[in-house]
Amino acid sequence: MIEAKRRGAMWLESGGVRPTKQRVCLAALLVGDGHHRHVTAESLFDAVRASGEKVSLATVYNTLRAFSDAGILREITVNGTKSYFDTDTSNHAHFYWEDSGELADAGHDSPDHEVRVSNLPAPPDGAEITKVDVVIRLRRT
Repeated sequence: MIEAKRRGAMWLESGGVRPTKQRVCLAALLVGDGHHRHVTAESLFDAVRASGEKVSLATVYNTLRAFSDAGILREITVNGTKSYFDTDTSNHAHFYWEDSGELADAGHDSPDHEVRVSNLPAPPDGAEITKVDVVIRLRRT
């Protein structure tokens, strides 16, 4: 767990996020093993409880938003009420399994995984497009 906390603290530092005890705990669960993951606030809260740490669900929500605002976490909204948070902030698409509620990277391991979106509408005067999220919804047949 010491290595995971060290990795988490470095990740926070990369985003200019102050490493409080609770933030380091959550960061260790998110990136401590060096692998990318998709989490919801609820799934991260469950992982925190399983680790024996004490962090409130409200703190988990607020911390995920802070990490997202700092640019070290990417928020993916799959409907109006459900958000996932991705530790991989690179530009990539996602598969959302409607039957299980699982979010996964879409073809992220292949060299041609980049999704190209064409014919985007021009943004209004004084605005710029900052990102385009692509979520491909799937259902098992």
